[in-house]
Amino acid sequence: MTIRDISNPSSPLLRDLQRQAPGTYQHSLTIATLIEAVGMELGMDTNLLRAGAYYHDIGKMRHPERFVENQGGGKNIHDSMSPMLSSMEIISHVKDGLELAYEAKLPRRIRDFIAEHHGDTSTRYFYNKAVSLGEKVEWSQFCYPGPKPQSRETALLMITDSVEAAVRAANIRELEDSGGQAVSKIEKIVSQVIQSKINENQFEDAAFTMKDFTVIRKTLVSVLQSMYHTRHVKKIERRK
Repeated sequence: MTIRDISNPSSPLLRDLQRQAPGTYQHSLTIATLIEAVGMELGMDTNLLRAGAYYHDIGKMRHPERFVENQGGGKNIHDSMSPMLSSMEIISHVKDGLELAYEAKLPRRIRDFIAEHHGDTSTRYFYNKAVSLGEKVEWSQFCYPGPKPQSRETALLMITDSVEAAVRAANIRELEDSGGQAVSKIEKIVSQVIQSKINENQFEDAAFTMKDFTVIRKTLVSVLQSMYHTRHVKKIERRK
């Protein structure tokens, strides 16, 4: 009952997220759609998954302008910041999210989604940028504090979160008029994201099987294909 209550869009934190970081709010809704679809195929608790998706990025509302989904295509503030500072600013949304979750007395299982959805992965883009600028930096300086996902639920959020961001960055819409290119691109992104997390040992404490990964991959591709196709059709209808 608690999970259902806090999943209501009228709950205080979700209202704040929608108002203060609308791009992040929409991102969270998309993640909820993706993770619920996969969860159903895997027989997982979809109510918990959906709630975790809603709240995993609430920390971004403290400084929404730091995150590209809230910049509205305008100036990216990180263009004028050092890579190290940018990384620190991005990583801090986990700590900020946990503080907001404690203040709101969110259940521990929801706080786990906030703490674990990046595991101890890195802000690779900013690390590479620092290296290219000749800065003497350590890989560990650009890593999230962790822990790695401790459950199948938080591990699944890690995958869906990374996949959604990667697909959004790839401008899939631009490929919609090019035969099967969009589907092929989505399939490639989903496979690359899953494999990269496996290679980084992010799922050591999450009991996924190879069969699970196959289901995750196929379901994400199917749902993403449907989502982008629907958006494309609506775009054409508006033009008419």
